[in-house]
Amino acid sequence: MEKLLEVKNVQTDFITTGKRSQAVVDASFTLHRGEIIGVVGESGSGKSVTMLSILKLINPPGKVVGGEAHLTGEEQNLIDLPDESSEIRAIRGGRIGMIFQEPMTSLNPVLTIGYQISEAILQHKRCSKEEARVRAIEMLKAVRIPDAEERYHYYPQQFSGGMRQRIMIAMALSAEPEILIADEATTALDVTIQAQLLEMLKEIAVERQVAIIIVTHNMGVVARYADRIYVMYSGSVVECSPTMELFRQPRHPYTKGLLNSIPRLNDPKDRVLEPIDGLLPDPASRERYCAFYDRCLYRCDACKEQDRPLLRETAPEHLVACHRSLEEIEEVQKGLSAHKQTAPEKKIGDEIVLDVQGLTKTFDVRTGLFQRKTGEVHALQNVSFNVRRGETLGIVGESGCGKSTLARCIIRAYRPTAGKIIFEQNEVSQAPESALKTLRRKVTMVFQDPFFSLDPRQTAGSIVGEALKIHHLVKTGDEYEQRVDELMRLVELDPKLKRRVPHEFSGGQRQRLGIARALSSSPSLIICDEPISALDVSVQAQIINLLERLQAELGISYLFIAHDLAVVRHISDRVLVMYLGCVMEIADCEELYANPLHPYTQALLASVPTADPEAEQGREHVEMRGEIPSVTDRPCGCPFSNRCEHATERCRQECPALRTLPNGHQVACFLVEVAAASQIKK
Repeated sequence: MEKLLEVKNVQTDFITTGKRSQAVVDASFTLHRGEIIGVVGESGSGKSVTMLSILKLINPPGKVVGGEAHLTGEEQNLIDLPDESSEIRAIRGGRIGMIFQEPMTSLNPVLTIGYQISEAILQHKRCSKEEARVRAIEMLKAVRIPDAEERYHYYPQQFSGGMRQRIMIAMALSAEPEILIADEATTALDVTIQAQLLEMLKEIAVERQVAIIIVTHNMGVVARYADRIYVMYSGSVVECSPTMELFRQPRHPYTKGLLNSIPRLNDPKDRVLEPIDGLLPDPASRERYCAFYDRCLYRCDACKEQDRPLLRETAPEHLVACHRSLEEIEEVQKGLSAHKQTAPEKKIGDEIVLDVQGLTKTFDVRTGLFQRKTGEVHALQNVSFNVRRGETLGIVGESGCGKSTLARCIIRAYRPTAGKIIFEQNEVSQAPESALKTLRRKVTMVFQDPFFSLDPRQTAGSIVGEALKIHHLVKTGDEYEQRVDELMRLVELDPKLKRRVPHEFSGGQRQRLGIARALSSSPSLIICDEPISALDVSVQAQIINLLERLQAELGISYLFIAHDLAVVRHISDRVLVMYLGCVMEIADCEELYANPLHPYTQALLASVPTADPEAEQGREHVEMRGEIPSVTDRPCGCPFSNRCEHATERCRQECPALRTLPNGHQVACFLVEVAAASQIKK
């Protein structure tokens, strides 16, 4: 294949407070026409900075200090071009397009999307404004924006998150680039929207022979879509290989660690995740030896005595930066396998801790100067389920389906409009505020963002121990200090750190503080609302293992809300699937993943990429049509009827009730009958 881009030994530094930090030490890769490559690694590994360095988008205090980037047909090294020269400006957006992670920070909210796309076309193509307008509408149609002619005049805030990312793709493609860089472009999106966008990018790569660089921390995404993968760690590429070969036989210890720390849809249920201990090295104080040495399970004294290893070919097209041979690593692996951890044994009791019956929550729509009520939004409709002692109930669904609203109703941050919430045999849905103190002691939450959920002015000890004082759970100061120390040890934090404030902890440590705070009042139920989505995969594994151990030791029940279905399968005993405020399906975890009955669940599971390219080849990919509608404009009848390929006229007129099959599997779908449950299975 024709080589489009060759990057060699890129180095980028940041100088702050007099210290020089090497964000990128030695990044090299090649890209061919029509090829999709993946660049993976933890946050801080240098993935995004490398891409920005190639386009000369590094602003002070950062500076690209070395390396080469050669684009086919360009004689000059891109690294040597001045940051704002006409040559590099012609390449940015012209020959190389870029899709950023958060579209709302890249789109101007005071300009229409049509104007912004047309502007990009006029910048890089010789054409009239009318020709640019026609081209912009064509691009909107190409990325499947409905009613493109009309929506050309819309503003970014008038679109959903998935639609905004489509607009960013249209803008990046508008000048017909040869290379497209997708920098965490689908990270913040639902799995269904993520699948739609990535399938669309794959089609573009094939049809237009555009080369694509996918920068991500999601190993499942690169397993499904990438032809080759580059693994980065601490500013350098440590392994490069064709996708199938890398997943079949990873050769660098860091790559092995990444793959061992992620749950997969096809994993055995009792598999214990193996996180990578420790943190990335400080870029301001790098040692001369291997950057992964302190976290490596396969290290030896020679690794520390030698300089940083360089990439070398260990198999055809398989390059690795490691002093140890594959045979040496496999020998050490045998010893590690003999001491593998076993999954903690937990006991699920028969006692119902939480029983939700017909829960409904509506919000008033008020308009005008006097804020008169003009309508209602149904956020939850007739939601029913229960949770037993020591059980984990996973709750999944796309953004806007009501998962977090349900959690807020259970802890009574919202007062339900109708229905019952029975917690430990006490009905609390309409209890007055004065009676909720006991509920909030026994039902606690772990939030999505560990930084914003912690008071930045409080010390770690006071955050963990606050509930002890509020609920009068300790009598003396010594007892308080002992209990705080005990809680910090329980979540594997050193009690000596209790005088620190949140910003002095890493993301994983902050989430451990959040868990310790949730445990401090000895709760019966913990609601985990997306507790790992903001964390790296290796830290995610640590938190999942911690939650499983605590449940086995303390017998706590969990409501585990997440959009990562592989994680939900790993940690949950039963799974509840929500869509547009309604329950679509409830079943035991193994049953639901092996035999999903509702069309929405089937499409949801088919959208999840698994970190196993061989398994991906055998999977049927069911594309979800459209996006989740607004709760203010929900369809009549079944809420999923406007996106379901099996919908009938009855589905469009009547809402199906949640029915229970003989095996306990509950599903709300007219197409599912006890004797004909296979009708909608493919």
